[in-house]
Order: sequence, then structure tokens, then C-alpha cells
Amino acid sequence: MTDPADAATILERVGFDPERSVLTRRQAEVLCLRERGLPQAEIAEWLGTSRANVSSIEASARENIAKAGETVAFAEALRAPVQVAIESGTDLYDVPSRVYSACDEVGVKVSYAAPELMKLVSDAAGDAVRGREVRRDILVGVTSDGTVRVRTP
Repeated sequence: MTDPADAATILERVGFDPERSVLTRRQAEVLCLRERGLPQAEIAEWLGTSRANVSSIEASARENIAKAGETVAFAEALRAPVQVAIESGTDLYDVPSRVYSACDEVGVKVSYAAPELMKLVSDAAGDAVRGREVRRDILVGVTSDGTVRVRTP
């Protein structure tokens, strides 16, 4: 089990900088300790606050991380030279050929075989894909290095 005092050392080792992060130092400390198995009650005692406050700090930190991830995905989608709109009602099995064709037009290589690409799209699209059916419009972007990003507009 991690000693709460180790949080500062861990944050320094991984290069945490609150000036460049979407997380506050307190959020980073709480996440650091939670990821190392400390219960919220123990963290609250160390911080001199309530378990409910630690829970709130942790929830805010995870929300900030999710928003940052979404922002990065959005920026990558904007920069992607390949953007393939997949309409609701499309069979998931048709997605790879559409993506490969769009990539061929601009000379981008996709690093996935068709089954892997379908799984990636399905997993990333969440409830927008069920089974083989695309249930809501999605956008498949492919960066110049072949990274595939899926967005649900």
C-alpha cells in the first residue's frame, strides 16, 4: 500500500505539472493514491477532509480527464486527412472497405485488417453500433500515420 506522503514523489517522477495539466494538484494527488489502492476514507484522513470531498475531487478529476481525451480526439479528427462519414443503418462489415478506399485516395495506410478495424470502430462508437448495425451516424478519421479515431457527432 502506498503511503499518502509518496504522492508528491510519484507525481514528480511522472512529470506532473499543474500549469500544463487539466488537473489541479489536489486532483492529481487523489488519483495517484486511488490508482495505488488507497481507499477514499484514508485519503480524506490524510488530507484533513471528508470522504465525500475526496469522492468529489476524484469524480471531477476523472471528468476532466475524459474531457481532455475528447478534446484530443476532436483535434485529431479535425487534422485527419481521411474522414469517412458512416451513416446510421450502415452494416459494420461495409465500414472497412469504405475506410480503405478513402485512405487509398490520399495515400494513407491503415494499420488494421478488416476484422480489427470493425472491432475498433464498434468499441470506440459505443452504443452507436450494436452488433453489425451502425445505429447512429459516426465519423471515422484516419491520421497521416494510420491512427484511426472514431467520433459520434
